[in-house]
Amino acid sequence: MAPVNVDVDYRQLLNEAMAAARPVLGTGRVADYIPALASADPEAFGMALATVGGEVHGVGDWDRPFSVQSISKLFTLALALAHGGDALWKRVGREPSGNPFNSLIQLETEHGIPRNPFINAGALVVTDALHTVTGDALGAVLDFVRAESGNPLVAVDPEVAFSESQHGHRNAALAHFIAHFGNLHNPVDTVLEHYYAHCAMVASCRDLALVGGLLARHGVRADGTRLLSRSDAKRVNAVLLTCGTYDAAGEFAYRVGLPGKSGVGGGILAIVPGRGALCAWSPALDPSGNSVGATTALDSFTTLSDWSVF
Repeated sequence: MAPVNVDVDYRQLLNEAMAAARPVLGTGRVADYIPALASADPEAFGMALATVGGEVHGVGDWDRPFSVQSISKLFTLALALAHGGDALWKRVGREPSGNPFNSLIQLETEHGIPRNPFINAGALVVTDALHTVTGDALGAVLDFVRAESGNPLVAVDPEVAFSESQHGHRNAALAHFIAHFGNLHNPVDTVLEHYYAHCAMVASCRDLALVGGLLARHGVRADGTRLLSRSDAKRVNAVLLTCGTYDAAGEFAYRVGLPGKSGVGGGILAIVPGRGALCAWSPALDPSGNSVGATTALDSFTTLSDWSVF
């Protein structure tokens, strides 16, 4: 990573990244398999940067709340590790799946141990682990996101949560299959309820960039207290890099060069260790479930700024 340039014009970089994304906005399709997300504007776009020095910059619809979806899996993982320690890694792996995020294929051959915490099966196990140690997985995630973002209005969209629960047959199948192998410790319905709810959180690019500061600061929260050890923060960033963008993690690493977590709501949260966090959002997705516009903007930003882990 190039030396920090204290004179860098973040606003200009963000504007140039937005300009690079503009020609591809609307390319792909919104997540219409979740009916409550089907009405999202495919050409909407926002992007924010929160630096470790406390600066926050944004362009486009950077303060417009959207459904965070799988980005929330990063927060459940950080909290589960903070509360429960490395025992979690006996229940979920750390390898790329090579399959779609909602695939059932590997669970049977791997005896109910999901390949990584960011595919749906893995996130169900992490949600279960967090619920066991906190008694309220959703409450723990909401409290964390509100505190780190400074936005007490971050909340769950009940329409999206209900929509997911009514159309989540595959997730229910994953949960029951995992439970069959003894890898869920709470009732399946409870785990699914908390999982759907944290995925249905609504937050803005600004909010999420600020929350991502945890990993940019190597595990230190916004109030200066440490949630994760530096080593655990490094490991979470490593799993983000290799597994955070579904079965296109290699392509994302090639183009963007940062650890990142995407969600089918169109957001991507990317971490620049030691510098800050970026969140870009545009609802139209590629076949892997990653935002076309957000990926393009992040690609442009890291190219222009030379901010990359490589």
